[in-house]
Formats: sequence, C-alpha cells, structure tokens
Amino acid sequence: MNLPNSITLSRIASVPLLIWALSPHFPTHGFAGEQEILASAIFIAASITDGVDGYLARRRGQITTLGMLLDPLADKLMVAAAFILLVQYNPRVMHPWIAVLVIGREFLVSGLRSIAASEGFTIEASELGKLKTVTQIVAVVAAILNHRWDFWNFWGFPVGVHLIAVTAVYWMTIVSIVSAVDYFVGFWNKVDRVSDKRRKRRSSILSRKKRDVAPAVEGVAPKI
Repeated sequence: MNLPNSITLSRIASVPLLIWALSPHFPTHGFAGEQEILASAIFIAASITDGVDGYLARRRGQITTLGMLLDPLADKLMVAAAFILLVQYNPRVMHPWIAVLVIGREFLVSGLRSIAASEGFTIEASELGKLKTVTQIVAVVAAILNHRWDFWNFWGFPVGVHLIAVTAVYWMTIVSIVSAVDYFVGFWNKVDRVSDKRRKRRSSILSRKKRDVAPAVEGVAPKI
C-alpha cells in the first residue's frame, strides 16, 4: 500500500465521519455551531486529499490499478454522501432535484471514462471539470454553515451566509451541467476519431490483401 493509495483510503474513511458529523446523534447537536464547523472541516480536508493523492501518484511514479479503482470510488462516495445528507440537513438550500442532478452527473462522467478506457483512449479533466470541483466544495461548505447561520458579522459588516449558499449551489448546478455536456462532446469527438482510424486501417488492410491476391491469381495457369 503506497502513500497515494493510503491518502485515497483516508478519503473513503472520511465518509462515515461526515455522516456522523451531520447526524442528529452528533454530541453537540443543537449547540453553537461546532457540528457545522467540524462537518465543513471534514469535507474540506477530504476534498484536498482528492488533489494530493493524484499529484503524489504522478510525481512518485506510483500510479497503480488499485489507485485507479479507489480514486473515482472515493470521489463518488464523498459527493453522494454530502449531497444526500444536505437534502435532509439543509433543505432550504439543497433541493432533492439538485442532489439527483449532481450525483447523476458524476456517474455519467464515470461511465464515459470507463467506455473511453475500454476503447483505448482517455478523457482528460477539462478546466470546466476543475471549476465544477471548486464550486462544489464552496456550495457544500456554504450549505452546511447556513444550517446554523444566516448572517455572519465581520468587523461590523454583515455577510449573508444564506445568500452565499444559495448562489453557490445554483452556480455549482449550472457548472455541473455545462461540464457534463463538455465531457460528452469531448468523448463523442474522440469516439469519431477512433472510428475513423479503424475504418482507414481496415480499408488499408483490405487494399493490401487485394493487391497481394491479384498477382497470385494472374500467375495461375488454367487447367486443361
């Protein structure tokens, strides 16, 4: 078990911690915001490991089959857990249709990547995909904190936590849809290019076979 895979496993282990932190059974449930702060810290820390494990795997040359399996699994578990929990935890901000859309988007992209891998090519993470990840972190953390606070007072200036949460969630939803379309277009273009190459290769093979067969046929003497 190398370091990148261990970090990925820690992200999977943080899922039950997040569930516990957002549950009514949390020890300080209903108190002065300890629950929301801890849940936010767990999600942020888990999100940071998402970039760290991939970076270390590439830097140290430790990209393994196990890591390729665990990394997307950890991502999907964390995203699904966070959004499903928030539907119950803060329904003012996280509506069920948003959770279904975001989780469905994650599985759609995973499916496209699996098909691409079986066809012998990869779909690289786009800038929109990276923006989606950032907006997702902001939206989840803001929705968690908004469960306790509608406003924060910074040095006499009121900050609307609820407004930030609502804006971040809807912006994240839009970016998720656009990035999903972007992934699908990239996938379709690569499928077309791979299909064209296969057709050209097949045509080339058939042409060579015809050229090889023709002289042999011409050289055969007719039977009397």
